[in-house]
Amino acid sequence: MLKTILPEGLSVVETRADVPETTLYAEEAAVVARAVHKRRAEFTAVRHCARRAMAELGVAPAPLLPGERGAPQWPDGVIGSMTHCDGYRAAVVGLASRFRSVGVDAEPHDALPDGVLGTIALPSERERHTTLRRDRPDVQWDRLLFSAKESVYKTWFPLTGRWLDFEEADITIAPGTGRTGTFTVRLLVPGHTTSGDPLAGFTGRWRVAEGLVCTAITVPAPVRPSSPPRGEQTVPPQP
Repeated sequence: MLKTILPEGLSVVETRADVPETTLYAEEAAVVARAVHKRRAEFTAVRHCARRAMAELGVAPAPLLPGERGAPQWPDGVIGSMTHCDGYRAAVVGLASRFRSVGVDAEPHDALPDGVLGTIALPSERERHTTLRRDRPDVQWDRLLFSAKESVYKTWFPLTGRWLDFEEADITIAPGTGRTGTFTVRLLVPGHTTSGDPLAGFTGRWRVAEGLVCTAITVPAPVRPSSPPRGEQTVPPQP
């Protein structure tokens, strides 16, 4: 599912099965010791997926504890995102040398409960939703919008360390062809990364298949200009 809408260089591991809780580190098990079974099962499975994804990149296994606002704390040099819903868990991991951030989300391909769209969508988004629903009734566009908002936040927070409300991002979904497409995100609040770079928006991809709607956003690492070999100088062109 997610691998089809993510660029190369990211490791994606998905599962539709629960995983034994014995796969948790002691520190992780303590986090969910008093949680209900459903929460423990989701917590365990996504961390199992994340460690398998880390292994594919040659990264040693490590505890993945929730940090500020619940965001997973990844090892140094690693970025990632986790998602889970009924019957599906997944993790995406990349090297910080290639990606600055990634945000993914999976939801059941069902309509949102009554009243939820009005709480998450801007007036402009609700207008676009009406058009999409009329033209393409085969896709649950309200659920797709909700998923995209979740992916936006998961991408935004590691870059900024700040909260972002649903109404602080305006998302335009392109219907695409079939059940795969793109979306663009315009941030409505001043945004800068923790390193000071301006942040105005994102682009993402979506897919509907196998009873799920999935969304993904990636932010590549900046390309650093290569330095000339030692002993060589770059000479500016002569006028």
